[in-house]
Amino acid sequence: MTEPVPRLITGDVVGQVDATVVPRYAGPATFARLPRLDEVDRADAVVLGVPFDSGVSYRPGARFGPAHIRESSRLLRPYNPAVQAAPFAAHQVADAGDLAVNPFSIEEAITDIERGARALLERASFVLTLGGDHTIALPMLRALAAVHGPLAVVHFDAHLDTWDTYFGAAYTHGTPFRRAAEEGLLDRTGCLHLGIRGPLYSDSDLAQDSELGFQVVSAPDVEHLGVAGMVDRIARRVGDRPVYVSVDIDVLDPAHAPGTGTPEAGGLSSRELLATLRSLCQLHLIGADIVEVAPAYDHAQITGIAAAHVGYELLSALAAGKAAS
Repeated sequence: MTEPVPRLITGDVVGQVDATVVPRYAGPATFARLPRLDEVDRADAVVLGVPFDSGVSYRPGARFGPAHIRESSRLLRPYNPAVQAAPFAAHQVADAGDLAVNPFSIEEAITDIERGARALLERASFVLTLGGDHTIALPMLRALAAVHGPLAVVHFDAHLDTWDTYFGAAYTHGTPFRRAAEEGLLDRTGCLHLGIRGPLYSDSDLAQDSELGFQVVSAPDVEHLGVAGMVDRIARRVGDRPVYVSVDIDVLDPAHAPGTGTPEAGGLSSRELLATLRSLCQLHLIGADIVEVAPAYDHAQITGIAAAHVGYELLSALAAGKAAS
């Protein structure tokens, strides 16, 4: 007879597997060892895996990202002292597993992701998506904009991802925010990129990006602004709009995140990124993603651990924001 899994319980909230009873390296690798969605009666926030990387333009492998992030999240603990919040006790968080999407048809996969996200949003108000490549941001934005209207996007990335086409393809990991802007999913007065760096095709890339409504805080800018300056730029740009946060793990320098498909030197440190994410508790968060984790290029779970902590800080910011409101 199978014994029930010992879990941390706070009121009616079912939390992590109790690490004082079951060692962290044992048991199923849900995100932060949280309950599966089918193990709880309700969920305020869910973690969804989308193992899809057919939209990449360089190194493949992000389809294995969700499993790698989950495995790397085993050490996450229930209380976050940096924001004085217990993200898994403040509200019910559950792991919704992975969406199975077509690996051979990008258009069909996008449709499947949007459909799956819409179904989840009928059960939970917040979805944290683990990619997968950045193509998946478009269907997530479609699903969330259908609920909230045009969204502000806070986009952490080395790359703009507002290019038009690549080899004639309109849907790739380099195009999601152009398509989203064209479809009216974005509030063009409230979007910005952070951590942008590296060579571009031409200066028209930045001009076209600006026309789509994005402001840019480049990685070189961060040297002068610091974390406090980034936080101020985000707050002033976003205001009280509904906010979608998209974190391409290559926003981090390859020293902090080698396991990604299109690495660029000169990126943010893990400390800078996590500190910035903590400030988002002041915003109206409605969804987020963590994308482009490709474990085949990772070493000692460096990238997976960074991505797991990104997810933890996002859920902590959500919990802290709800507590303050």
